[in-house]
Amino acid sequence: MKIKSDWWKILGVVLVLFSLFQGLMGRVPVLPILHETIRNIYYHVPMWFAMVILFVFNAVYSIKYLSSGNEHHDNIAVEAANVGLFLGVLGLLTGMLWAKYTWGEAWSNDPKQNSAAIGMLVYLAYFVLRGSLDEAQKRAKISAVYSVFAFPVMIVLLFILPRLTDSLHPGNGGNPGFNKYDMDNQMRMVFYPAVIGWVLMGVWVMQIRVRLLEITNQLLEN
Repeated sequence: MKIKSDWWKILGVVLVLFSLFQGLMGRVPVLPILHETIRNIYYHVPMWFAMVILFVFNAVYSIKYLSSGNEHHDNIAVEAANVGLFLGVLGLLTGMLWAKYTWGEAWSNDPKQNSAAIGMLVYLAYFVLRGSLDEAQKRAKISAVYSVFAFPVMIVLLFILPRLTDSLHPGNGGNPGFNKYDMDNQMRMVFYPAVIGWVLMGVWVMQIRVRLLEITNQLLEN
């Protein structure tokens, strides 16, 4: 019965391991400029997908907390932001590694890179805000309000502003995205499972962190 309820966790592990293996050993098309670095698409992009989903959790459960005052909703919101920020940093680092070998330098002040860094700082400020408030309910309410505004700001930074300016990043500044020219059907058979796998793993880690937080809070209260 436990296995039936945890099927999605097992699926997440299997899909991430599958994408990790294929990223190292699978066949990829011969491409100019990108060459073997196209393998990074199995890691960099799925991490960003998972990050966005977790920030959606953060925003949704912040709204739920504001309407219910339920501490559990605040716990989900904060841990979703924790895991989302971690995945965002991983996405930023894998993007920098990719940029090093395709653009010539890890950080070229590309609008997408700058916007991504600012987006991470927006959510880092969320934790600074929480850490500056001592009273639990006040901390939860103020940070929930902050989250409601932080999410649309992050969406604008990542998906709108880079499209309005010149950018080296695929899919921005008039550049075609990977899906159009560089990814063949065999790569898509790895890429889409990788996205699903990283999202499921991110949600699972969030759940574990929520449980640990609530157990810790109970112990402190007792």
